[in-house]
Amino acid sequence: EWSDASLILIDIPIGLPNSGDGRACDAEARLRPGRRRSSVFTPPGREALRADLHDHSHKRVSDVNREETGKGLSIQAFGIVPKIREVDELLRERGADARPRIREVHPEVCFWSLNRGNAMQNRKSTKAGLEERLTVLRRLSSRVDLVYNAALETFLRKEVARDDILDATAAAVTAVPHEHGIGNPLATLPVEPPRDAFGLPMEMAYRVL
Repeated sequence: EWSDASLILIDIPIGLPNSGDGRACDAEARLRPGRRRSSVFTPPGREALRADLHDHSHKRVSDVNREETGKGLSIQAFGIVPKIREVDELLRERGADARPRIREVHPEVCFWSLNRGNAMQNRKSTKAGLEERLTVLRRLSSRVDLVYNAALETFLRKEVARDDILDATAAAVTAVPHEHGIGNPLATLPVEPPRDAFGLPMEMAYRVL
């Protein structure tokens, strides 16, 4: 559907750990969003992705992940295991550098960078947190409210949560920040991202203002 796009940014881990050392991008991301650092969770290894196909229980998948990486799996990471597996299989099949380019972002890192290195002070699930983030995005694009409200009207909340629409809007502004002459390239955490066992980059992209 989006084959004509040049860049797609997603809030799904790309490039998976196979040891207890984890990913440098996750460790660096936790240093950026201040009090929102708990929103950065460690993704599973591939053995956990395979285990989920046979026994979709948090305990079983977490135990397998502990055997592979030395760490259990948080309930947040477990909740998106099917999506992580889908992205992992797609990118391993087509190659990480194929077009359209699909890259990983984290919403709170996006908000931090789009707010010129200042972390959000309120949880995005609160009214204050929602307005705080929309204010940051409005500075960079006059279409933010149009896009955000259109998504609210198009999708039921049981299909897509308000928080997820907000996060997707931040990713969109990060991907296409040209309205006010912001042409700096995407930067990454870490600066020189390593690749996993299948050549997928373990990075988080963000926009330098």
